[in-house]
Amino acid sequence: MIEGKTFAERLINWYTERKRDLPWRKTQDPYPVWLSEIILQQTRVDQGMPYWESFMTAFPTIVELANAEEDRVLRLWQGLGYYSRVRNLHYTAKYVANELKGNFPSTYSDIIKLKGVGPYTAAAIASICFKEPTPVVDGNVFRFAARYFGIAADISKSGTRKIFENVLAKEISEDHPGEFNQGMMEFGATVCSPSPQCSDCEFQFDCHAFANHTQKSLPVKTGKTKVTKRYFNYIVLKSNAHFLLKKREEKDVWSGLFDFFLVEGERWEEEVLAELSKHIDPAEMTLMEVSESFKHILSHQKIEALFFELEVSDSVLESLTQMTTLKAYSVEEMLNLPKPKLIVNYLQRKGIK
Repeated sequence: MIEGKTFAERLINWYTERKRDLPWRKTQDPYPVWLSEIILQQTRVDQGMPYWESFMTAFPTIVELANAEEDRVLRLWQGLGYYSRVRNLHYTAKYVANELKGNFPSTYSDIIKLKGVGPYTAAAIASICFKEPTPVVDGNVFRFAARYFGIAADISKSGTRKIFENVLAKEISEDHPGEFNQGMMEFGATVCSPSPQCSDCEFQFDCHAFANHTQKSLPVKTGKTKVTKRYFNYIVLKSNAHFLLKKREEKDVWSGLFDFFLVEGERWEEEVLAELSKHIDPAEMTLMEVSESFKHILSHQKIEALFFELEVSDSVLESLTQMTTLKAYSVEEMLNLPKPKLIVNYLQRKGIK
C-alpha cells in the first residue's frame, strides 16, 4: 500500500485520471445509468454504446420508454441479443412510470425489486445515483478482487458473491461509493483483464496474485455452461416482393421477434420440404435456393441454420396467412420488424438491407 492512502483512495484516484469517457458517467439520473447497466450485461462497451445512444434519442425519459410500442423497443434492441433484458427493461419502465409516478427507486433494497434488476445492477445504480455504499460484484470485479485480495472461493457457486461483497464492503468509500464501484469495474475491464497488464498496474506491489504468480488461476471458476446445439431450417416464402413471417410467441429464444416458417431439427432437404407440403401443394411452390449454413451462438445454445427460399403464388400466400400465424410483409415492412440477428444476417447476405 502507498503510505497514507487506502485502497479506496488509490482506486478512486486512478479512476478519476484514467476512466473512459462514457456518456452515462456524466449524470446521476438513474434512468440513463440503469439503461446503460442493462445494455452492458453480456455486452462490450463498444458494442453497447450505439444502442444506448439510440434508446436515449428515441426515449429521452423513462416515461417515453414506458409509452413506446413493444415492436419499436424490440426493433431498437435488434442485434444485441439476450432479449429478456429488453422485455424486462420495457416492463420496468412501465412499472416506474405508472405505479411509481415516474420516480425511480432510490435505495438498493427497493431497486433490486425491479424486474430484470439483480444485485450487481441494483448496487451500481444505488451507489452511482444515490451515493449508497453498496459494493458491486460483476465478472470484472470478481477477477480484480480475487487477484488483489487473494480470494480463492469458486465464483461459479451461488454463495461466493456474498464473500466478495463482504470483503468489498470493508473497502468501499463512504463518501464516494459510485466512483469506487465504477473504479472496480473499470480496472477489472481495462487493466486486471483476463490477460492482466501487471506492468501497468497501480496495485501490483500489494497484489496477492502478483506476489504469488497466481494471476492465471484467479478467480477460481469450476462450473461450465452446458451448450445445446440446435438446427433451424427456415423456409422463406415469398411472392411478388412480399415475405411471410411470424411473431415468435413461444417461451424460447427470441420471443416477441419475427422470423420465417421454421422446421427445427437436423433433417434432409426432402424432409424439410415435406413438412411444408402439409400446408402447400408441392406443385404450387418452387424451390429457388438453399442457403449456406448460418451459425449463431447464444450463452447456452449454438444454432446452425439453413434458409430454403421458395417462390409461391399470391393465392398460396393468402391461403397460408389464413391457415397459419404467418403474415405477409413488404420488404420495407419486413426490415422494420424486430428480428433475430440470424435473420438479419441472412437478409443482408441476400442484399436486403
